[in-house]
Amino acid sequence: MRDESLPDMATALALLASLLWGTADFLGGTAARRLPATAVVAVSQAVALVGLLVVALATSAFGADAGYVGWALAAAVVGVIALTCFYAALAAGTMGVVAPIAAVGVVVPVAVGIGEGDRPGVWQGLGVVLAFAGVFLAAGPQRDESGARRSRRPLALAAVAAAGFGSVLVCVAHGARSSTVMTLLTMRVTSVALLVLLAVAGRAVVTAHVRDLPLLAVIGAGDVGANAAMAVASTRGLLSVVAVLSSLYPAVTVLLARIVHAERLTRVQAVGVVSALLGVTLIASGGGVG
Repeated sequence: MRDESLPDMATALALLASLLWGTADFLGGTAARRLPATAVVAVSQAVALVGLLVVALATSAFGADAGYVGWALAAAVVGVIALTCFYAALAAGTMGVVAPIAAVGVVVPVAVGIGEGDRPGVWQGLGVVLAFAGVFLAAGPQRDESGARRSRRPLALAAVAAAGFGSVLVCVAHGARSSTVMTLLTMRVTSVALLVLLAVAGRAVVTAHVRDLPLLAVIGAGDVGANAAMAVASTRGLLSVVAVLSSLYPAVTVLLARIVHAERLTRVQAVGVVSALLGVTLIASGGGVG
């Protein structure tokens, strides 16, 4: 008899990942408006690394099968590039537009999941389509208050981030089959080391004021928590569905940007957000595998 609680748990964890990612992205983009994007990524990742070390020691995760190593290394390299581009895009562009574009990267794990044999049910499939369409609509028209077109650089950066985020989701999900904690720990160790090497090679100094540390710590904790929730969800549900649910974080980022920064959405963007949320409902109620 199949355990019906597993799909429900996977759905809850995937949605939790969206909430954490959406909040962390909003805070990261906000911080990047006054700090270099590389500084935001480096410090937040370093803080997150400390927390992961504690978790790994507490759970004796170091004895896990080493099958996660290659996936974690790949996720680290791609993740550093994607996250730096994403924070730079959030800082330079409209958060309510940039975040949904970055979420388009969900096509990568969805395609991989289906290729590996995932078969979402009919309602789940419809939900995926609505959620994905919502992401496109939420990108909306790119114009400023005067009606002039904005620079397309933030959109280009968001597109790079999208491809990177989608690839990272796949790598983390595969690494989690051996060990979620060690996948995330190895990923963070590698990303921090990579950032330090890049800073040395470029003779750059990655710094942040003491007053910024609490905010950067929250950003790092949110990112790690989201990765962990998504990784565990991927071991309990369909990767193609979990990836989409985990990638609905733009709704959170858009809402926070509206409340805190008073960003306004066009009618098309608003329709996109509603479509994404409806997609979540259908995916969550879709049940088992078709």
